[in-house]
Amino acid sequence: MADLLGSILNSMEKPPTVGDQESRRKAREQAARLKKMEELEKRKKAEFRKKMEKEVSDFIQDSAQQKRKYNPMGKIERSILHDVAEVAGLTSFSFGEDEESRYVMLFKKEFAPSDEELEAYRKGEQWDPQLAEQRRRRKEQAALEEAASAQTEKTQTSPNSNYRDKYSHLIGTSAAKDAAHTLEANRTYGCVPVANKRDTRSIEEAMNEIRAKKRQKREDDTGAQSSSS
Repeated sequence: MADLLGSILNSMEKPPTVGDQESRRKAREQAARLKKMEELEKRKKAEFRKKMEKEVSDFIQDSAQQKRKYNPMGKIERSILHDVAEVAGLTSFSFGEDEESRYVMLFKKEFAPSDEELEAYRKGEQWDPQLAEQRRRRKEQAALEEAASAQTEKTQTSPNSNYRDKYSHLIGTSAAKDAAHTLEANRTYGCVPVANKRDTRSIEEAMNEIRAKKRQKREDDTGAQSSSS
């Protein structure tokens, strides 16, 4: 009986010591603090979203404003502002080199920024439309001058192939036109006469014909001498 009672007592949990009670109390307090901090953070986010929704609504209704720049803010705040802007139908961008200096700019759809304007903000520069227009005009003028210079160099280095213009002051417009036409036709066949290009005889046939012509010429010359004597 005593052994049975002893085994039952040994199987029962021992009462917590003072150290265990303190550890559990601290764990409960820490969990409560974390829960309170989460609720506080959640409430701050909701308040910030509500504030941004009000500011974005005022911005949309203000016809005098085309864009709005916000002060630098944290990543979470920027994310909330981007979300509010997207829901409101606005265009938003974040600029800044490091996390502490990054800020958000909102643009109305009808006044969306150009690539040049965005590039200026990314470089940390102020956007000046008039100065940008001056730079654009100078760039276009430089491109036109470069194209004109290239065309002039091309004209100076290329041969004059317009024979009609080249010789019109010497032989007249009509004759120059005919000469140009003849030269253009012959140019297709190189330096060989056109008639020779169209000759379909073999070399042997051509040589035989040349010999026959020479022989005929000698006979004609001999006959002429006999007649004269």
